[in-house]
Amino acid sequence: MQGFRDARCLVSMSELRGQGAPGSAAPGCGPGGAGAAAQRDYTHPSAGWGAARSVGQVLARSREPVTGVRAMLKMNQENGGFDCPGCAWPDDPKGLHLDLCENGIKHVTWEMTGKRTDRAFFARHTVTELSGWSDYALENQGRLTEPMRYDAATDKYVPIGWDDAFALVGRHLQALDSPHEAAFYTSGRLANEATFLYQLWVREFGTNNLPDCSNMCHEASGRALTASIGTGKGTVDITDWERADLIWVMGVNAASNAPRMLTALSDAYQRGSKIVHINPLVEAASRRTIVPHEFVAMGTFRSTPTGSMDVQPRIGGDLALVRGVAKVVFERDALDHEFLARHTTGLATYRARCAGTSWTEIVEASGVDEATIRTLAEGYIEANRTIIAWCLGVTQQDHGVDTVREIVNLLLLRGNIGREGAGPCPIRGHSNVQGNRTCGIDHRPSPAFLDKLAEVCGIDPPREHGLDTVATLEAMNEGRVKVFVGMGGNFAMAAPDTAYTIAGLRKCALTVHVSTKLNRSHLVHGADALILPCLGRTERDLQALGEQVITVEDSMSMVHASRGHRRPASPDLLSEPAIIAGLARASLPGSRTPWKAYVADYDRIRDTMARVLDGFEGVNHRARQPHGFRLRQPARERVWLTPTGRAAFSDSGLPALDPGDGCLMLGTMRSHDQWNTTVYSDNDRYRGLSNLRTAVFLNRDDMRRLGLSEFDRVDVTSYAKDGTTRSVYGYRAVAYDLPAGNAAGYMPEMNVLCAAGDYSPQSGQPLMKHLRVKVRKAAVTSSE
Repeated sequence: MQGFRDARCLVSMSELRGQGAPGSAAPGCGPGGAGAAAQRDYTHPSAGWGAARSVGQVLARSREPVTGVRAMLKMNQENGGFDCPGCAWPDDPKGLHLDLCENGIKHVTWEMTGKRTDRAFFARHTVTELSGWSDYALENQGRLTEPMRYDAATDKYVPIGWDDAFALVGRHLQALDSPHEAAFYTSGRLANEATFLYQLWVREFGTNNLPDCSNMCHEASGRALTASIGTGKGTVDITDWERADLIWVMGVNAASNAPRMLTALSDAYQRGSKIVHINPLVEAASRRTIVPHEFVAMGTFRSTPTGSMDVQPRIGGDLALVRGVAKVVFERDALDHEFLARHTTGLATYRARCAGTSWTEIVEASGVDEATIRTLAEGYIEANRTIIAWCLGVTQQDHGVDTVREIVNLLLLRGNIGREGAGPCPIRGHSNVQGNRTCGIDHRPSPAFLDKLAEVCGIDPPREHGLDTVATLEAMNEGRVKVFVGMGGNFAMAAPDTAYTIAGLRKCALTVHVSTKLNRSHLVHGADALILPCLGRTERDLQALGEQVITVEDSMSMVHASRGHRRPASPDLLSEPAIIAGLARASLPGSRTPWKAYVADYDRIRDTMARVLDGFEGVNHRARQPHGFRLRQPARERVWLTPTGRAAFSDSGLPALDPGDGCLMLGTMRSHDQWNTTVYSDNDRYRGLSNLRTAVFLNRDDMRRLGLSEFDRVDVTSYAKDGTTRSVYGYRAVAYDLPAGNAAGYMPEMNVLCAAGDYSPQSGQPLMKHLRVKVRKAAVTSSE
């Protein structure tokens, strides 16, 4: 990739909510104005009554308490319910009632609000005015009700009919010199049917420019697993969590990011399983929980431990930590020799790598002492069945692919793949982000997939790789991508280097966003711009041949049906498949694809998917069964789809992690009262922080060294690989339990600090959790 120019001059301070200005307090993306900031360590069990109180408050604020409760009874239920639009944790296979969580309810009630962002709202407010609003305020206006087009003469969005909107997109796309001058982004919320139509449209149009949120989240996992075991997904299912002797949870705050995991962790602890949480921050999920649907426990305030051990590596130190455990396994000769001989390749090279890595190197790179690593290793050796689960704390690093491959190396040493109760388990974030990749959203599609798509659908798909998220940012800024289509999500705030992202969007001839609510991406638009409102997951989808169901895939490869029950927020909303079909027909006037027939009956889409996608045979019947069906994972059966036909050990050195020159290593994260870029409040209950999002969590020794006291104003400057710097101003220093030399803060505010050029060469992922920064006391502080 070429160099990334600094585009901050094209963006106003009001649009960079997390940046602020020298001498003033930086505004966050939340509502603000609730009172003085405070922090007190959270000592209560996770979930439990704290979650119950939060749910009650959410339902009250939504002004929809009755329909909110009804929705809770339908969410994640196998008999005609809808899939939670939040995280991708699997549904309970036993048909658990109230298989939901606090954050899922927040997500659903935020969607079900009675507020509306209609044409009257847009008539009252210019885009310039709205650009100064907080991200919370934008989304809090409620559901979008009809298509809108930007009018440069008035600086306002004005209504446009659906047919005219489709025609406008068609004209722009047909006017391009090449199909590669357009990029088509998707977030994880898109269902399988819409996903398949989306990639079919884009490939029939002639490009593989399909950047997606996986490029920023689990791209490293997919590439590592494919190289190691021949599949880009984990091998574990939810029943394995019921059989594991040992569970490692790496780089994730489960209480906020996958709250239903708490049930699995508490059940595992009660069975006698050991649970190790590996994270620079000690999070609430590693202590105790009260599962809300366990009514006796709730009534008696009886909590259950959710962790046996906490290990706090330095940011980026996970690879070295796992290497240390593997070194002990070799020292003890605690190997599954038969499995290794029959199923693996590269063992001798890896053994030599471990032997040649000194304990001094391991301790320095991991930030964990040798005694702790040996204790961790002894627990791994004692367990017969081990699951290692991980999330973005592992993948959003420069060496994320190597780290995930090292995790697989460790599992292979003791035969912990292809065994019940054991295996690798990436924890996906959004509810159908794994289904997006399964159903064709991939800028690097395999030749076999393209061959099948061509055969079944009668198109000639392009064969060259397309642009991922980082490459799309560069192409927009250089004028090589002129049309940007965003299918869900909030691209401007989710992507790295906020100023550069915004500048790139503004350089487009057309930006199109399919959304349920107003967000920042709608306000940093191209010369021409459309907002196209769609149905939500909770709403009925009525098409020509009747009410439709969609399907989704969870993070453990289960595919199941989802059916909305609520009346749509507006009669002018279209489903995502209908919007995609409308765009396709307008931009491909000669297309022989039966777009209208597909939208009339989604079973027809699934019939085609069954012919293209491995494992989707009979999907229309199988997905409607209680809990759906599981896609086959060959590696789970010890079938290795690698070039050698065996699972492959990797051989990587330990990365250099010293930030040098008085710098700290900073990682971004979500608060508890947040889902992706949607911020519900300025509070983070599980970290004990209230009324503040522009915070920097620091080790207490680092704070003393820097001469900082609690809640002092600080400025933070990041140092990119190309030598450029980016700064945020007027943040608050907050003392927290994390290793010296490390820091943490919230996204999307701190995305400002992540240079678009700072991405992993292994995965293309932006280094959201691998930022080299300096923290200084603010030179000038404005009055409070």
